Amino acid sequence: MTTNQNGNISTDVSDFLLNCFARSPSWQLSISLPLSLLFLLAMGANGILLITIWTEASLHEPMYYLLSILSLLDIVLCLTVIPKVLAIFWFDLKSIGFYACFLQMYIMNCFHAMESCTFMVMAYDRYVAICHPLRYPSIITDQFVAKAAIFILARNIISTVPIPILSSRLHYCGRNVIENCICANMSVSRLSCDDVTINGLYQFAVGWTLLGSDLILIFLSYSLILQAVLRLRAEGAMAKALSTCGSHFILILFFSTILLVFVLTHVVKKKVSPDVPVLLNVLHHVIPAALNPIVYGVRTQEIKQGIGRLLDRAWY
Repeated sequence: MTTNQNGNISTDVSDFLLNCFARSPSWQLSISLPLSLLFLLAMGANGILLITIWTEASLHEPMYYLLSILSLLDIVLCLTVIPKVLAIFWFDLKSIGFYACFLQMYIMNCFHAMESCTFMVMAYDRYVAICHPLRYPSIITDQFVAKAAIFILARNIISTVPIPILSSRLHYCGRNVIENCICANMSVSRLSCDDVTINGLYQFAVGWTLLGSDLILIFLSYSLILQAVLRLRAEGAMAKALSTCGSHFILILFFSTILLVFVLTHVVKKKVSPDVPVLLNVLHHVIPAALNPIVYGVRTQEIKQGIGRLLDRAWY
């Protein structure tokens, strides 16, 4: 490791090469078209959803503001990852700048944590709506959403910023080929000549602390919601209560299922191709983003009507 006159760490690597599916290169051709369509769907559906919520006065409510935050996070994650992956597939543009790689690493870690935190806030919103309906207007207010947004930003920006800093300060002394489609922390750190134990431990601790605590609170919220729903006696009340939570629960299922499969493939990595976790990591950035606005658009009458009015105005 070398140090310049200012005391900053220097490196022998100026850029990295992203080597997607090194053991299954034929996957690139077969995946490129579906991935492109999913990317266009994610961008279009989330864009329409954001414009609908912005322009429809009837949707200016806390629940839809939280959904807007989720759509913004999905758009940023997609734009951070998918265009570069498609550039590799189509034009073999594998090179990514040294600092651009760590910027991508930070955005991915930070925004995934923000997304998890948003799901947790949305679960609390549904808990109050079902378990304390009379107090809902006084608890879930515009001020609550503003405070929640500040919490989502502050918690995840601060807790994830050490991940790229620790990785960027390692000494990269020659190897620059990342066996991944994206600048995942450990895929990059393993190229260095230094000990990466601290990097791995920090990512593990932060990941399980943030995502783990969010999932526990989400599970707790839905357990209390289920208990409250089972106590409902009025005709149709149970179906209505479950309907209000259904869309949110499906979104969490999309988010957590791909994440769970990704973790499991790492656990049994000796039994599956190393390219499988790489593929799942890429899909995790686009499939939930593409399906989230569709689920809400199909299952939420107010959004469906708002999109209909938006399209009518655009058409005429």
